[in-house]
Amino acid sequence: MSNIPTAHNNAKANDFAKTVLMPGDPLRAKYIAETYLENPRQVTAVRNMFGYTGTYKGKEISVMGGGMGMPSIGIYSYELFNFYGVDQIIRIGSAGALQDHIKVMDVVIGMGACTDSNYAYQYGLPGTFAPIADYELMNKAIETAKRQGTNVVVGNVVSSDVFYNADPTVNDRWRSMGVLAVEMEAAALYMNAAKAKKKALCMLTISDHIYTGEALCAEDRQLGFGKMMEIALELA
Repeated sequence: MSNIPTAHNNAKANDFAKTVLMPGDPLRAKYIAETYLENPRQVTAVRNMFGYTGTYKGKEISVMGGGMGMPSIGIYSYELFNFYGVDQIIRIGSAGALQDHIKVMDVVIGMGACTDSNYAYQYGLPGTFAPIADYELMNKAIETAKRQGTNVVVGNVVSSDVFYNADPTVNDRWRSMGVLAVEMEAAALYMNAAKAKKKALCMLTISDHIYTGEALCAEDRQLGFGKMMEIALELA
C-alpha cells in the first residue's frame, strides 16, 4: 500500500470495496452513490473524479468515475487493481449501436472488446491479445438480467481511441464483422484486469445509434441508465 495515495486518487488503504462500479462520468458515480448506496461516503475527489463507498443490500461496494478513453480508465483501473486491492471492476457506460437489431436504451454486455488502440504494445506480446470479460461476472450479469426481466445483448464491442474519426467508413467495417456497439474504454479495462489477474466486465446502455441517428440527451445519459445500474449492483 506504499503506492497510495496516488497523483490521481487520494483514497486511503481500505477505502475501496473489493467491487467497484465505474461509469465514465463522475457525476453518474455521484448519482449512483446517492441513489442506490446506503451510507455512502466520498473517498476520493482528485480532479473531480469522484469515488464513493457504501453498502447495497448489506454488501460493501464502491463506485468511481473512470473518465473518457482508454488512457483515463487505464490509470484509474490500474491503480484500483494494483494499489487499492480491488478484485473486480464493472464498467457501466454508454455506447453507440452499430447493428440494426440494437435500439437506444438497450443493455449490451461486452463479451469481448476489439480495439484500434495500441494499449497492448506495453506487454510485448508475440501476437494480438484478445481482451475479454471475466466469464463468471458476465454469466452472473446475464442471469441477474433474466431475473429482472431485462433483455441484454451479449457480444463484441469495439473500444476506439477516436471519437471524431477522419475516416467516415470505419464504423461500416466494424459493423460488417458483427460488432454490436462502439465505446472507448473496455479494452484497456480488460487488459489491465488480465495483467493484474483480476476480474472485469463492461456493461453498456445504448445512448445513440450510429446509423439511425436516434440519441439520448445529455441528462438522460447521466441519469437514465437504471436497469444497467441495478444489474451491476447485484454483482458485488
